[in-house]
Amino acid sequence: MTSRYISTCALLAVTTALYLALPMTRVHAEDANSDDDAPAATSTAASIAPCDPYKNYSCLDSYLGTDVATRIARYYALEMGHASAPVDPNAPSSHQAGWPATPESTPPMPFTEWPYGATTSLGVSQPNSVDSPLMVGIADTALGKVMSDAHVQLYGWVNGGGNVSTNSEKHGGNAPMAYAYNPNAFQFDQSVVYLERVPDTVQTDHIDWGFRASALYGQNYRYTTAYGIASYQLLKKNNVNGYDFPMEYLELYVPKVADGLLLRAGRYISIPDIEAQLAPNNYMYTHSMMYSFDNYTNEGLVASLAVKKNLIVQLGIVDGTESAIWNGGSVPNLHPNQLFPNSTMPKDPGFQPSMVACVRATWNNGNDTLYPCMDGINNGTWGYNNLQWYGTTYYHKFNDQWHLSFETYDLHQKNVLNANNGPALAAFNAGGTPFSPQYMPFNAPGLAQCNNATDFSCTAEARGVVAYINWQVTPLDNISFRPEYYEDLQGQRTGVRTNYANFGIGLQHWLSPQIEFRPEIDYDHSINRNAFNGVSNLGIAPDRNYTILGAMDIMAHF
Repeated sequence: MTSRYISTCALLAVTTALYLALPMTRVHAEDANSDDDAPAATSTAASIAPCDPYKNYSCLDSYLGTDVATRIARYYALEMGHASAPVDPNAPSSHQAGWPATPESTPPMPFTEWPYGATTSLGVSQPNSVDSPLMVGIADTALGKVMSDAHVQLYGWVNGGGNVSTNSEKHGGNAPMAYAYNPNAFQFDQSVVYLERVPDTVQTDHIDWGFRASALYGQNYRYTTAYGIASYQLLKKNNVNGYDFPMEYLELYVPKVADGLLLRAGRYISIPDIEAQLAPNNYMYTHSMMYSFDNYTNEGLVASLAVKKNLIVQLGIVDGTESAIWNGGSVPNLHPNQLFPNSTMPKDPGFQPSMVACVRATWNNGNDTLYPCMDGINNGTWGYNNLQWYGTTYYHKFNDQWHLSFETYDLHQKNVLNANNGPALAAFNAGGTPFSPQYMPFNAPGLAQCNNATDFSCTAEARGVVAYINWQVTPLDNISFRPEYYEDLQGQRTGVRTNYANFGIGLQHWLSPQIEFRPEIDYDHSINRNAFNGVSNLGIAPDRNYTILGAMDIMAHF
C-alpha cells in the first residue's frame, strides 16, 4: 500500500462523511423547489434544527444517527477543522488535584504530558478517554455498551508515506537513516490496533487495573522486533513488511502508596527517549539516529512511584533488551574461539536479568521536566541489542507557542567481535558466534571496528545529543526543528565508524484530531567517512557522506 493510496482512502472517507452529515440540516431539493410543498418544507426545516455538538454537547447522539457506519462517518466530518473532540460539560476532572499542569495538547503535539515510559501517566489518566471514531460508532450497540461499562477501548491508526532522496541504492540506500531507509520510494509504515483498559490514576480512593494488547503490521516492524518474537521475518527472511506485538502488558494502580504507585508487567516500549516507534507519538515522520539505534522494547516488571506529585521514581527488572523471556538456552558453536570457546554458546548472551531505573522531576507548574534513566543494565556483554543505556531527557515550555525537548545518552556493549581482526572475522563467518550468518542471515547485531586490529573484541560505544525545537503556529499546526550530533565510536550501531551531524525541519498539519500530514526536509552528514548509499545486507559499500531527503506521511486514526 502506498501513501497515495492511503491519501485517496482518507479523502474518500472525508467526502463520504461530509455527505452523510448533510441530512442532519438540509431540506430535500425537491421539497424546496415545489411551491405546493413550501409550508411542509418550512415545517421540516424547523423540526430538524441545525445541531452543533461543539456548542450543545447534548445533541451529539442525534447528530450522529443510529447505524454504525453513519455514526463513524459523521464523527469524522464533525471533527474536521477542530483541534479536539466536543467536550462533555459533565465529564469528571481529568487532572488530580495538586498535580503539575498538563503542558501540551494533541493536536498539534504528539503528546499532552512530557513523555516518560513503562507506565500510564500518573495523576492524569482516565478510562474511556481516547477520542476514537470506531468507539463512537459502536457506542449504541450491545458490544459498545459492554465495552464502555468495562472501560475497554479498541482503536488504532494507519500510517504510510514516501521520500525523495539523493541516494540511489534501492534496498536500504538511505541507511543509517531509519524508518525511510529505502530511497525514492513509497512505503506502508504501520497499521496498529490497541485493545486496552486504562487504569484511573486521577481518583485516589480505590485500586484500579488496566492492560494493553497491541498488534502492528507494516515496514516499521523491523524497528520493534524482539529476538524470539516472530523475529524470523527480520532475521531469517528480511521481509519488507511484517507483524509484531510491541506492547502486551498488565497494570495495577495503587493510589494510597505515597502519591500513587503503578506496576506494569509484560512487554512495553523502552523507558527513555523523546521518540517512539508508534507513529502518533512523534513530532516528525523520520527519527533521529539516536532513537534509531538505541533500545526499543523490554519485557519485565516496572514500578513507578509518585514520591510526590512532582517527583516520580521508577525501578524495574527485565530480561535484557529486545529479547523474549523464553529466549534462553544454547546453540552449537561451529567454530570455537576465544570469545565463545566451548562447543555450545548462549543463544543470546544478552538474555539475563537486567535493571531499569529512572527519576522524573517536574517543576515550574509542569513547564519543566528532567528525566535521567538507566535502561537494560547488566554485565553489558555483546548480545542482541544488549545496550547499556545511560541518558537524560529534558523538556521546557517557554510559552503557549514554543517548547524544547532535549535528549543526550551514552550506550555501550562489551566483548563485541572486532571486524578489523582476521581471526575474529573468520570465527564470525564460520559460525563461531550466536549472530553469525548460519544463525542470523539478515540484520544481525553489528561487529565493532576496534581501535586496535590485534584485539579479538572490544567495547563498542555510541553517544549523542538531539533536540526538538517546536513552534505551535495554530492549534492544528506545529513546526519542529531537529538538530542532532551522533558519535558511533566503533561503528557498531550504524555500520560505519564516524560522527554525524544531522538537521531536519518538519510540519505537523492536522485536518482534525484524526488525520495528520507530516512533510519534512532532512540533511544528514557523516563527518569522517562515507556512510550513505550502501547496503550492508548485499555487501554494497557506502559511497556518499551526506543525504538530502524530503519525506511526508499521512496518518489516519480510527
